[in-house]
Amino acid sequence: MRNVPLAEVDHIDRAVLPIGTDYAPGHVLDWHEHRRAQFLYGATGVMAVDTAEGAWTVPPERAVLIPPATRHRVRMLGVSTRSLYIEPRAVPWWPTTCTVVDVPPLLRELLLAAAEFEPDYRLSGREGSIAALLLYEIAERAPLPFHVGMPASADLARLCRAYLDAPDPDVTNASWAAATAMSERAFTRRFRAETGDSPAVWRGRARLLAAVPLLGTASVSDVGGRIGYSSPAAFTAAFTRAFGVPPSRFTVSRTR
Repeated sequence: MRNVPLAEVDHIDRAVLPIGTDYAPGHVLDWHEHRRAQFLYGATGVMAVDTAEGAWTVPPERAVLIPPATRHRVRMLGVSTRSLYIEPRAVPWWPTTCTVVDVPPLLRELLLAAAEFEPDYRLSGREGSIAALLLYEIAERAPLPFHVGMPASADLARLCRAYLDAPDPDVTNASWAAATAMSERAFTRRFRAETGDSPAVWRGRARLLAAVPLLGTASVSDVGGRIGYSSPAAFTAAFTRAFGVPPSRFTVSRTR
């Protein structure tokens, strides 16, 4: 199925509903939820997924597993998706929070094939076998660390979401503390209690996440400078330490 709203087919008696959708650059799927689990794969571009618990950046040719009944928002940056909407009873092992995963060649080809199915595809033969194999392949995926946690309290969450929208390397703990009318020490203690990280560590990771979509249109040197690193080597080292792969994996020459 291509460019079909889930609401039109959600009633169909299939554990796995594959839907491919093309989005204009910058398109935002505002806050919503669906009763099925979702495997959201970006065949092109980068996706930014928000929930009350955190923010996930999904690099090109990766996917995010979204639990059923999870309120979320997705910003599409030049994305063509291949989604699977899955009955929760078919995936009792599904993660309870959003999870970014790799998509190896076999899984990618299965997703592309499934996107051509009719809504009431045959459960026997090739189509039913592909749908079943997709679930086996997804269950084998290991989580990737492309996310930051979100504070539970509204005032801290507002600060964090604003920073994700416009990461500024010059922001300090003192300026964030002042914005919440707290001492720097009290603010830092509260922030760490809600996120598990210090504010400075959280901001550093948020800037690295912001680098992922930038790498699709600019060099490692340019992106590192834009997010506050003094040299490409320092940026590469921090990015690799955080995500397990160098930023060059996502540069324009590698994502075409």
